[in-house]
Amino acid sequence: MSLTPNLLPTYDDVVAAAARLKGVAHQTPVLTSRTMDEQLGAQLFFKCENLQRIGAFKLRGAYNALAQFTPEQRKGGALAFSSGNHAQAIALAAQILDMPALIIMPEDAPASKMAATRGYGAQVVTYNRFTEDREAIACKLASERGMTLIPPYNHRDVIAGQGTAVKELLEQVPDLDYLFVCLGGGGLLSGSLLSANALAPRCKVIGVEPEAGNDVQQSLRAGHIVKIDTPRTIADGAQTQSPGDLTFAIIRQRVNDVLTVSDEQLVEAMRFYAERMKIVVEPTGALSLAAAMNSDLPLAGKRVGIVISGGNVDLERFAQLLGG
Repeated sequence: MSLTPNLLPTYDDVVAAAARLKGVAHQTPVLTSRTMDEQLGAQLFFKCENLQRIGAFKLRGAYNALAQFTPEQRKGGALAFSSGNHAQAIALAAQILDMPALIIMPEDAPASKMAATRGYGAQVVTYNRFTEDREAIACKLASERGMTLIPPYNHRDVIAGQGTAVKELLEQVPDLDYLFVCLGGGGLLSGSLLSANALAPRCKVIGVEPEAGNDVQQSLRAGHIVKIDTPRTIADGAQTQSPGDLTFAIIRQRVNDVLTVSDEQLVEAMRFYAERMKIVVEPTGALSLAAAMNSDLPLAGKRVGIVISGGNVDLERFAQLLGG
């Protein structure tokens, strides 16, 4: 699908999103780890979006999109489909902006994410992610109820909002040589690329997918969007089948590379976060560090940014994965 340039967000849109988010989203901290620095021979800087409101970066894009609704759209409310973090983000953004929200979630979504989504006041409709089409369900309900559908990543305002995380990171820690970004549908990565290109053009940006769900990597190699079967991976936030046309257009133009990691490597990274940095990171949020720990990239002596995308994981599941 060909896109006219004005459909794609720019860094100016990220700057505008940051202004809307001021006082709404947290400016999340950047942590360091001497242990990991010594292990990789580099300086690592961890952007902790697991400490963002709703426990993930997704609030940034959701609020930026909903804050631009017309009065008529606000009356109808927002509808979204999500495995969890976008769901919570839309629910909270709608609550802040005093509008209705309906979220379509897979029936096997983490219980904590589903409970939190309902806790923010949203109505939840469940579906089977392996046999039903969430987009078809969403479009039908949006039409019936007069609601505005905000997809989890393939949306101009969502991408711009997500880009504010790396805008913050590069203002907190300038002159990064590498940046590792978790990758599902590509909203965070494409927004990050807009910010990195503007603020640190020499920084090499690496997207990271689960091995079982390398739809973006396959799409880049093929030169067009490739759709895969729903991947079976512990990284539930990256169980996407294909990138969006907007996210892929930005990623294809700007990314340096897309790497993959195994579920075992994700668990290794989660364990490091828990044991050495004392933070809870969900499997999807560990993609970036897992790649830095296992890649062949020349990181020695470099300044390396690691975006932790989220920390929403059921504690029972967390203990099970870490062998507790």
